[in-house]
Parts: sequence; C-alpha cells; structure tokens
Amino acid sequence: MITSQQQQTPRRPTTTQTAAPRNWETDSLIPAPPAPKSDFPEKPSYLKSAFANPYNLTLLGGALAASVLTFNPLIGIAALGLEGLWLLHGSQSKFMQRMLWDPWHEQARFEQENQRRLERINGLPEHPQRRVLELLEREQQIKQLAASNPSFTGELLRGELTKTSRLVDSFIDLSVNCSRYEDYMLSLDTRQLERDRAQWASYVKANEDKADQPEVQLAQKNLDLIHKRIERVKEIQRYIKIAYGQLSLIENSFKFISDQIVTMQSPNELSGQLDELLDGVEG
Repeated sequence: MITSQQQQTPRRPTTTQTAAPRNWETDSLIPAPPAPKSDFPEKPSYLKSAFANPYNLTLLGGALAASVLTFNPLIGIAALGLEGLWLLHGSQSKFMQRMLWDPWHEQARFEQENQRRLERINGLPEHPQRRVLELLEREQQIKQLAASNPSFTGELLRGELTKTSRLVDSFIDLSVNCSRYEDYMLSLDTRQLERDRAQWASYVKANEDKADQPEVQLAQKNLDLIHKRIERVKEIQRYIKIAYGQLSLIENSFKFISDQIVTMQSPNELSGQLDELLDGVEG
C-alpha cells in the first residue's frame, strides 16, 4: 500500500553539477567553439610582394632620403621612375615569382598557420599538446621528403601536401574536442544521474493509476529528460573512443607516408592515402 509520503513528488536532486554546455533535447554533442579561420590569401599579390619587401623599401626610401638631403629632385624622380619599372616587370616576371614571391608567400602562410594552430592547442593538456606538436614536425618532414623526390612536380606536390595541412587541422580539432568532452565528463556525477533516474522511475511506476495528475506528468517529463541525458553521455563516451582511434590512425599514417615517400613514383600514390584519411576523419 502506497503511503502519502510515497505519493509525494520526489525531492529534486541536490547534487551540484556544472551546467551542461548544450541542449540535451536537441543537440547530439557539446557544440564546439568555431575554429579560427585563416584570412591569408591562397595566391600572393605579386604587385604587393614586389613593393612591400624590405629590399625594395630600403632602396626606395634611401633614394628619396638622398633626394631630400641633397635638395636634388632628380634623384627622387629617377628613383620613382625605376620603382615604376620594377613594379611593372618585377611583379610579372615568372622567374621572380618562382624564385622569390611564391616562396615568400608560402613561408608567410606557413608561419600564420602555425601561429593559428599554436593558439588553438595552447589550452590542451601536456600529452595531447605534445602529440599535436609531434604531428606538426612529421608534416614538415613529409613536405621536405616529398620536395626532395624528383618524381614529384611542383604543382602536383603542392596540391597533395595541402591535404596534410587539412589532416593536421582535423587532428587538432579532434584533440581539442576530446579534451573538452573529457573535462565535461569529469564534471558529471553519472552515479547520481542513475540514482535520479531510478528515483523518478520508481515514483512514476508507483503512481501509474494517477498518470493524468500534474505531479505524475511532471515526474514522467523529468524521467524522460534524464533518459535523454544518459543517452547523450553514452554518445559523448562513444565519440571520445572513436576520436582517439582516429587520432592514432592519422599519426600512424603520417609515419608510414614518411617511410615510403622517398620511393614514391607519383604524387597519386600519396593522394590515395591522404584521401582515404580525409574521408575517415570527415566520416
């Protein structure tokens, strides 16, 4: 026989927990913060490169300064004339583009990407951070080995090695997500969650004959929500397990590519492995 005390709505769980950074009813996983987007142009501005480089600015500035100091406008006029010719021909020269502007652009983009990546991994624990840094070193090794392979032409090589950068960024995304999810799981008392589920389920079952009463309906809603929370917790745990497997796969694949890239006969051999990795990460 159910006593009046048993018929009362069970107490609200008193465990203090960190507020969940998600909507348990609509979200599948904790929403990740947006990754910073690179504003670096894909192709260099050759005109800007010809003008805004330290050598050109030093020569032009020195000539204009000499013109002012000697009160000789001809020096300034000649310097500006030569500057115009330099900008016209130097920016369009295929030789200058290949030897100077493209390498400068690639170096600047590499530095910006590295800075952006380092900012993202700055908050990671020591071990995940070390794994990311080791992968960055492995990526550079792959690029150097590929560049030294005479079978790889410049354009084909550049296109394929762009995929390694995408994989490194995916590796960082997975590492950041795993760290956040694990921190969030530590903030949860899953045993208390199970106790709450059992408490609400017991109350609902004990009052099956009063299912139309408001307090029983509220109890059922609480029970439904706790079931959703438990399912989402399991979903996060599954994600963490799969993500760690994917991280190891990327690491091992980069090591394998380093081992065999010296003897590759075509960038297409590299492409197949990188495409397979990218498909796995995106999946």
